[in-house]
Amino acid sequence: MRRTRRWCGCLVAALCMTSPLWAQDQAQDQPAASADEAGAAGGKPQLKWGLEAKMNYRRSEDNKFPVPFPFTPDQLPVGQTKGFEETVNAGSHIELSGVSLFLDGVWSESLKAHLKLDFISLYERNPTSTGTQTNVDEAWIQFGREGGHALLATHSGIYVRVGKMGKFERQNDRHLESYGLVSTAFNRIEDVGVEAGADLGQHFYVKGSYTSGNPVFMRDPNALAGDNGTPEEVQPLLPHPDPKLKTGVVILYDARVQDIDQKHPQTGLALGWRTADIEGRNGIDIMAWGRERKMAQDGTIQGSAYGTDIDLLNGPLDAFSFAIKNDRKREAGGNLWLYLGGFSFFAQYVDQDLAGLPRTGLEAEASWSFDLPLVWSLGGQQLFPTLAPAVRYSMLDNKFRNPPVTPSPSFSWDWTKIDAGLRLGIVGATDLTVEYANNDFILASGAHRNNNEYLATLHWRM
Repeated sequence: MRRTRRWCGCLVAALCMTSPLWAQDQAQDQPAASADEAGAAGGKPQLKWGLEAKMNYRRSEDNKFPVPFPFTPDQLPVGQTKGFEETVNAGSHIELSGVSLFLDGVWSESLKAHLKLDFISLYERNPTSTGTQTNVDEAWIQFGREGGHALLATHSGIYVRVGKMGKFERQNDRHLESYGLVSTAFNRIEDVGVEAGADLGQHFYVKGSYTSGNPVFMRDPNALAGDNGTPEEVQPLLPHPDPKLKTGVVILYDARVQDIDQKHPQTGLALGWRTADIEGRNGIDIMAWGRERKMAQDGTIQGSAYGTDIDLLNGPLDAFSFAIKNDRKREAGGNLWLYLGGFSFFAQYVDQDLAGLPRTGLEAEASWSFDLPLVWSLGGQQLFPTLAPAVRYSMLDNKFRNPPVTPSPSFSWDWTKIDAGLRLGIVGATDLTVEYANNDFILASGAHRNNNEYLATLHWRM
């Protein structure tokens, strides 16, 4: 992790010495030539910064599911005879989940940079209690022009992006604050490396990447990741631990990059086709993509005693092991973006082979954003200008079995998650998103269970 911070720090220093920077909203999905880029192309760098914060009300159901693992009596709370996977932090809570600083600059259409610093990071920390609170979420510099999704390229061209960035198959214009199962498992967290792409005329494009690769770890797909392997849970000198934050009901996912791993690089490739009207309000984008790397034997996560990659699948203290066959991690999938005025639709399918453990995932989100009539105003701005309902369906189909002894049987549970909510614009860059997450999973016994959650997010941006 220290090497990652140093690497990002050098990039940040280089950006800051060049100039202050400009805050961007959704960099990858903007029209081909914004006003800022046009100004920069005329020789004037566009330099701005931004700040945002998120305050949340969260109400999580109180659930626990027994696990087949031989915990000793002193490893369990007083009076408890078996271990459980349980809701991370049940009940109703008001919490500040994050504060972010954006620093961006556009020198020309072919040269831009982006920096995003996260503070608090409550909903990204893993483990929640001991994970990193201050994080360089993104830090990259880009040479050349990248066409946005479902937008016609103005001409053929190439781009190269270097630094810490989201994966090219990620949905960057989510309409809910929560994440689906597929976005959580495969592309929620940024990677570090190089991405390059080319527009082949107006419609076809190709992308490739060479990155460090995100380590495989575990987290609850609801708001809080949970605590797994934190000192309160694994320290034998503390008998009968009963931590405030529990394990969560966890799935395997790509976690935060801990180091610049040059021994297990990940390569990715994508091919796509898109078309749109001239205004860019209506368009469609179809992309096929794939990624592959070798998994590390003994990776680590900051704040947890549990390992990552092969070490995680072999279990704590080698007490069990999944039926792993090799050290290959491979994903292949397809994406669809569709925009029709205020309506948008995103879908993604992923087929994964994780050291010989196969699973597939499907996720689809539909949203409709429309303007509300002017009724009230504040400071010359309309109160409640927009409303955007959204619904997301996601599923994970795990085609492997748990070993007889495991502290995390939910790894192999087949899972369906439906998220539904509304985003209401309040005034200016302030909005409120209210949503409900319905988690339905199938235990080894065949029984269906739930671990649902309400989430309200007040989002402010300057």
